[in-house]
Amino acid sequence: MNNTRTKWGIAVVVAGGALVLSACGGQSGSSGSSASGGAASGAVAVDGSSTVAPLTSVAAELFQAQNSGINVTVGTSGTGGGFEKFCRGETDMNDASRPIEAEEKAACEQGGVKTAPLTVANDALTVVVNKENTWATCLTTEQLKKIWEPKSQVTNWNQVDPSFPDEKLVLFGPGTDSGTFDYFTDAINGEEGASRTDFTPSEDDNVVVQGVSGSKGGMGYFGYTYYEENTDKVNAVQIDSGKGCVTPSPESVQDKTYTPLGRPLFVYPSIEALGSNAAFAAFLTYYVQNDASIAEQAKFIPLNDQQKSELESAFSKALSEAGQPAPSSS
Repeated sequence: MNNTRTKWGIAVVVAGGALVLSACGGQSGSSGSSASGGAASGAVAVDGSSTVAPLTSVAAELFQAQNSGINVTVGTSGTGGGFEKFCRGETDMNDASRPIEAEEKAACEQGGVKTAPLTVANDALTVVVNKENTWATCLTTEQLKKIWEPKSQVTNWNQVDPSFPDEKLVLFGPGTDSGTFDYFTDAINGEEGASRTDFTPSEDDNVVVQGVSGSKGGMGYFGYTYYEENTDKVNAVQIDSGKGCVTPSPESVQDKTYTPLGRPLFVYPSIEALGSNAAFAAFLTYYVQNDASIAEQAKFIPLNDQQKSELESAFSKALSEAGQPAPSSS
């Protein structure tokens, strides 16, 4: 998806899979002051989850409105693809829709990259169907497993439930580098990465939206934000994990009734970058201190009070490890 739009005086251009935010009239240069100060100029590189990218992108837009000399790029290589770059030291931070895995930790250690997870929002991983689909309003986790498990032979909706119509099932979903793919396969099929392969994969959730909206028998899954942005194109499916049908929503994620597809979302900052790149330290400080309003504007499910307290504590620890002073109160 390539587009150009202007918001808060920021030129936003999507090209080559990266969202480049460059403030109009801004300047490039080396980083300036400390985390709590606000760098005058510099660059920040973020990559990773396409689910978390809209949240980080809104944070970058708002931050750059106040810091015109700082350029922030937000790529969408997927959680796994992003960690590959991050652990090679190519980015300052990785967006992630799942926790870092053991082999990724090992790669970061080998690359000399130290990090720590910061929970920045919540998500209701949402199963969606075509707007003309009037039958699959609620699916059990067993039915989802039947559809998505490895070597599944389900190719028609009437194989999911005999009461469903004779309609070809057309599947779309995240690519294998996606943390959403990892999370869904683990939660539904019982093993991370275990999935049928005869579906159309993409690291761009907009491709999944287009596929499902263009096929009457279409089904896909992605983060709640993408559903919120496309309610005119797709329908959300309620999920029954054994206690009745539950609609994906901020409330059902917060009260933990939307199981097993409610999940936290993360960013993984480089501790070294926090200490050496003042532009990045200033950006992440802004991100953490304004997390609730950023989540609201980006249509993400915000942290609860306990999670917010844990975020502030984890960020203060990360700053300390980076040799930076604790941020001033927002």
